[in-house]
Amino acid sequence: MTLESLLLSRDQHLIGVLRPVLEKLAIGLEVCSGARSGSEILASEKFDAVIVDCDDLQGGVDVLQILRKSPSNRTSVTFALLNGRTTTQQAFERGANFVLQKPVSTASALRCFGAALSFMARERRRYFRHPVCVSVALTFGEEREWKAITTNISEGGMAISFTGKLPQGRLSKASFDLPGAHLSLEPKVEVAWVDGLGRAGLRFIDMPENTRSQLDQWLTEQIVVKEPALLRPDSPASSPATDPN
Repeated sequence: MTLESLLLSRDQHLIGVLRPVLEKLAIGLEVCSGARSGSEILASEKFDAVIVDCDDLQGGVDVLQILRKSPSNRTSVTFALLNGRTTTQQAFERGANFVLQKPVSTASALRCFGAALSFMARERRRYFRHPVCVSVALTFGEEREWKAITTNISEGGMAISFTGKLPQGRLSKASFDLPGAHLSLEPKVEVAWVDGLGRAGLRFIDMPENTRSQLDQWLTEQIVVKEPALLRPDSPASSPATDPN
């Protein structure tokens, strides 16, 4: 899999510049030519990066503000493309992380998107859910232990499957081993959701720093194995968040 981006623009020249640049950086590109239809896509699909042609697409600049209220993409890395009407400061105030001034050249696009790769990879890791099937012991109250099976693990929690019903009482911690890492974790957890079909989501809370570091490193290793392009070292050198050309 590659990183995924959405470009909101009607500018064919811009699209022609960005598509090969993003392909070189292993970033997939979906193009939408309308602000309203783009907002609908952003409400239902998750993107690692959102690129908005603020000044040459009617309603484009408003998408930046809408984006930061979107449950799916409020933390996505956002690029504002400007052409004289919106200022850099206004773009940042509306939620842009990076700004490019038009006309956009291949060199400026490479510098800007190359500098953003680490931020995009970090965002991918934040919501990355690694499918994994291991036994997990859940502790309810002080001592009662109950067994379940994990179905996926992420930075913020895990999904589990089980038979019967979850026991009554406060869930205090989960104990499980990370596959291939020889690590046993016992984070404090709480129930985030239960679907009535033998599945539930658990949220990690008050996780010790050493436990958090171990989990983060393990998840990063899974991303490298599954999506090695995300952390490759040959991306262009970093550049400022705003690039004049």
